[in-house]
Amino acid sequence: MYDLLVIGAGPGGYVAAIRAAQLGMKVGVVEKEKALGGTCLRVGCIPSKALLETTERIYEVKKGLLGAKVKGFSLDLPALMAHKDKVVQANTQGIEFLFKKNGITRHQGTARFLSERKVLVEETGEELEARFILIATGSAPLIPPWAQVDYERVVTSTEALSFPEVPKRLIVVGGGVIGLELGVVWHRLGAEVIVLEYMDRILPTMDAEVSRAAERVFKKQGLTIRTGVRVTAVVPEAKGARVELEGGEVLEADRVLVAVGRRPYTEGLALENAGLFTDERGRIPVDEHLRTRVPHIYAIGDVVRGPMLAHKASEEGIAAVEHMARGFGHVDYQAIPSVVYTHPEVAGVGYTEEELKEKGIPYKVGKFPYSASGRARAMGETEGFVKVLAHAKTDRILGVHGIGARVGDILTEAALAIFFKASAEDLGRAPHHHPSLPEILKEAALAAWEKPIHL
Repeated sequence: MYDLLVIGAGPGGYVAAIRAAQLGMKVGVVEKEKALGGTCLRVGCIPSKALLETTERIYEVKKGLLGAKVKGFSLDLPALMAHKDKVVQANTQGIEFLFKKNGITRHQGTARFLSERKVLVEETGEELEARFILIATGSAPLIPPWAQVDYERVVTSTEALSFPEVPKRLIVVGGGVIGLELGVVWHRLGAEVIVLEYMDRILPTMDAEVSRAAERVFKKQGLTIRTGVRVTAVVPEAKGARVELEGGEVLEADRVLVAVGRRPYTEGLALENAGLFTDERGRIPVDEHLRTRVPHIYAIGDVVRGPMLAHKASEEGIAAVEHMARGFGHVDYQAIPSVVYTHPEVAGVGYTEEELKEKGIPYKVGKFPYSASGRARAMGETEGFVKVLAHAKTDRILGVHGIGARVGDILTEAALAIFFKASAEDLGRAPHHHPSLPEILKEAALAAWEKPIHL
């Protein structure tokens, strides 16, 4: 009998398993895929970032490096894909090592609840029992009823990571993080990319000022972005695919990526055998400690409420396990950042302006542009800005958002400031090394508190 049985070895499940083992628990993990790491490491975060990093360098060479001209440039797509696969393999093997190091037992197969405490591994017939069970099964691409996904011409994000050739025209249905990141990858490699978004702006969950700035930048880079568009059908054809829009317009493409979101993955778990159920959005209801209605069964990550982010799942995994072992565990959801790894990057943490207005919270704004940063000028990266939102009365930082080179790294400091309940003055007075991009955040904080120095 295990102290803890984790179902799913993604960034929520495997992190929870390691933390539980560190706390002295006997831990077992059930994962259906051969490679550990879940969607994030196998077909999500890690492979997409490998492609984004390498294609960014290719894009820089193609458009011309500062002070250098490159001749005889050619693309080796198989080598690019091999690098991506090598990165994925190294990461998944790293988790295998950590499991062995921490004495975690891995069971390969599909988990199905037999009762509140027993789980069957379908493929092996093993019946596993545990004092605590953690559901961390993640999510899968959402396929709307109007999309005929054949996984070749009409694809999800998984297939879009491994096209055998650069499509001449790629239509991306969905202007969220996944659609934009993969659209940018193939655009950099030479594809004509058209992004169709139903909402009135891309990245609709992010700060509106930042998402609109991102749209302008992506359009300037050459992506075609159409917002306020309703897609009524996506159909694969013999040599491509067809996208039908409301109003009768029809678009043709070599490939179509359907990236309209993800759905919680609970198929086959037989939750009813454990006395559990899902809500109207397919999520498993949990309390503030990540407990389900059955006190010894917890759930985290994409199968529960909140943003579908790998690091959010990891934090919840740790909090859930610590609650099991110690009686307390906590996640500061306001301090969880979100990053779009395009170039420039788009990032945010804490409240957006729209959320503050909706909640009636009085706030003040401080902004500082990349163009006023000595380091950004030296890098040739003057596109973008950072915005600090602070409480109008207490000066406490409520949110930070930005677009620009490496802005995701800059916002790590902002997340820490929110986590420790810092004020804009605190952040503005803290010394920063010069010249550096984080000075942009310092100046934006000074602008929110009183006045920036270099503007």
